[in-house]
Amino acid sequence: MTDTAREAAPETVHAETTAATAAPAGAQPAPSPSDVEAAVHAVGDRARRASRQMARANRAWKDRALRAIGAALKERQAAVLAANEKDLEAGRAAGTSEALLDRLALTPARIDGLVAALENLAGLPDPVGNVVRGQTLPNGLRMRQVNVPMGVVAAIYEARPNVTVDIAGLALKSGNAVVLRGGTAAAHTNTALVGILRDTLAAVGLPEDAVQSIDAYGREGANVLMKARGRVDVLIPRGGRDLIQSVVLNSTVPVIETGEGNVHIFLDASAGEEMAVDILVNAKTQRPSVCNTVETLLVHRDSTALPEVVRALAAKGVRLHVDERTRASLPAGVEAAAATDEDWATEYMDLDLAVATVDSLDEALEHIRRWSTGHTEAIITNDLANAERFIAEIDSAAVIVNASTRFTDGGELGLGAEVGISTQKLHARGPMGLTELTTTKWIVQGEGQVRG
Repeated sequence: MTDTAREAAPETVHAETTAATAAPAGAQPAPSPSDVEAAVHAVGDRARRASRQMARANRAWKDRALRAIGAALKERQAAVLAANEKDLEAGRAAGTSEALLDRLALTPARIDGLVAALENLAGLPDPVGNVVRGQTLPNGLRMRQVNVPMGVVAAIYEARPNVTVDIAGLALKSGNAVVLRGGTAAAHTNTALVGILRDTLAAVGLPEDAVQSIDAYGREGANVLMKARGRVDVLIPRGGRDLIQSVVLNSTVPVIETGEGNVHIFLDASAGEEMAVDILVNAKTQRPSVCNTVETLLVHRDSTALPEVVRALAAKGVRLHVDERTRASLPAGVEAAAATDEDWATEYMDLDLAVATVDSLDEALEHIRRWSTGHTEAIITNDLANAERFIAEIDSAAVIVNASTRFTDGGELGLGAEVGISTQKLHARGPMGLTELTTTKWIVQGEGQVRG
């Protein structure tokens, strides 16, 4: 993303692709702003009532619902894939990039992944009721601080229908109700998924209004949702910088800010060639359209691993954008474009990689401080002192030593799934799982004590 694009946050939630400007076939004329406001407020009110029921649901009940949702996804897989194909066709017709189409696409394997994530969630401890701390005070008062559900969680996200299931599953397991705005680019898919979620909740005796969508109300509905303070307890945006900044700047509902992933890897002079190749190829090419993919490689001037690294990346179709010092070290046959400041600032989310040569760890740290979005940074090194210094001085949500940046993911880190990757520092940071969708309550029990 260019610096200009970074500064120009829109006043309303933007369309994530050109496909998002087209409503699904058969859509009704847009309702008036006052009708939209009333409709979204009604959704929030129903969610509030449902959240009270969810707060009382025990773990066995919630886990039964999660497993039933997984079974229903498999049973109704053909309908979900057919709906997804409609969204993909609309995206192709609108000229949507391959990277965004990859984010939008569901496959049988990806549905299996969603089912596995729901099963994992069902197997995790229930965060609700967990005692954070407690004690008996000298006056005999018994106090404890416990995790409790947030209440109504709202999410505004772009063309990734898997997020519909991930966020709903996490919200339900943590005892919350959820209101979803998934973007018009995935409208058919999200409609199918939300239908499955609601039908399954009703079938297991939980309130179907614990999962609701406001996709039918478009951008205006999203803007109303951002102002629904009192009806919505927390709002989580998940997507590109424009969407996130629009929500952060315009919402009166408390926001947990997730961020874009301008992710760096520093290749230290001590790093071995084989490890460097394996990590860089995985971090860039395993799934280039997601936020934990590496976007900039910083190479120590004394590293001997660069030639094999860039050969391996080029063989995988990676397009290199390099500074002049790196160009001088490229092996024969490896092509590269000249890097500019725009490349250091860009989250490509595609098979592009910016590469710079640095003189020292200090220079690498300074580059990262200037251009990082606070998501994930990694170092490949055999120098323990350099690894420890990198850990101490990098101020990002995740810092990785000698492993792929693709591990910054709730599922990979044992959280079952994730709502998003928080790049802020309040309440939640990094992959947000079950505990991050709870707050705390103080419970004080006495026997008639009064304060003197």
